[in-house]
Amino acid sequence: MSRMPRRALMAGLLAAPALLRPRAAAAQASGWQPTRPVQLIAGFAPGGGSDIIARTIAEACAPLYPQPLVVVNRPGAGGALAADFVARAAPDGHTLLLAGGSESTSIPAHREVPYDPKTSFRAVIRLTRNGHFICVRGKGGRFSDMRQVMAAAKAEPGRITHGSAGAGTLSHSLFLLLERRAAVEFLHVPYTGGGPVAQALLSGEIDLGVQASDELGGLAASGDIVPIALASAERSPAWPDVPTLRELGWDVRADNQKGWIGPAGLTDAMAAYHHDRFREGMKAPAWIRFMERIREADGYASGPDFQRAMDTLLDDIRGALRRS
Repeated sequence: MSRMPRRALMAGLLAAPALLRPRAAAAQASGWQPTRPVQLIAGFAPGGGSDIIARTIAEACAPLYPQPLVVVNRPGAGGALAADFVARAAPDGHTLLLAGGSESTSIPAHREVPYDPKTSFRAVIRLTRNGHFICVRGKGGRFSDMRQVMAAAKAEPGRITHGSAGAGTLSHSLFLLLERRAAVEFLHVPYTGGGPVAQALLSGEIDLGVQASDELGGLAASGDIVPIALASAERSPAWPDVPTLRELGWDVRADNQKGWIGPAGLTDAMAAYHHDRFREGMKAPAWIRFMERIREADGYASGPDFQRAMDTLLDDIRGALRRS
């Protein structure tokens, strides 16, 4: 055999492992992979926004895991019960919480919770970042834009009503931040979720209500509810004509984020394993169709960036409460 063919053969043999390296080999290189079903804890009831996000990304990622992904609903206390459950879970990579909403950024500012949102968890990946819209009644309502609302709030302190999904929730805290930034006072009317808030707007029980981008739906399309401002850094691609509060002169950002976090003791290898598979799952058709349906852009953030975003919003809300 000549020297040249032998060299070619050796080069081919050396290259073969790289060509054949499957996803499983990468998992083995990380030093960890799940050995039993992974529990994905959602702190709200089946059928709600959090539950739908959890089940959609679980479906998208199922082919990427050697073990089943099992969504478990643990509703109660605005997600705080589920957060406490995961904070106490063994940090073995088999239990994650869908977090980033009220249980992480708002409720701990309003009252004592049995976990520390900054230190009891390790953030893995952010999946979504949905804007919160301030909405008014569209037919027969008193207001048509946010400047009218703020003028009325200055003229009638404590008389303009706003509904939220409950005391201490992010939709409640949004208005506390606005009161602080604009030096006005609203009257808070708590409900049990975004649906009851929408109904209260329609019936004229309240002047203002907060709806997440995936809650607006047909009521906004029909004009029965009108979004007049968005508490986010940029305008929503789904509602490009709605200005942000920041544009209007009040720097208030209170996005409803959703992503996976685990107990604080989660190792680097565990966090990386889950991050990489969920990030790949965000490219799957099931997830892409879901994001198109709710008309939101990619909400991805790395674990550390997700944690910083949650901590910043929590600090803002705590600051607003100290000054209220």
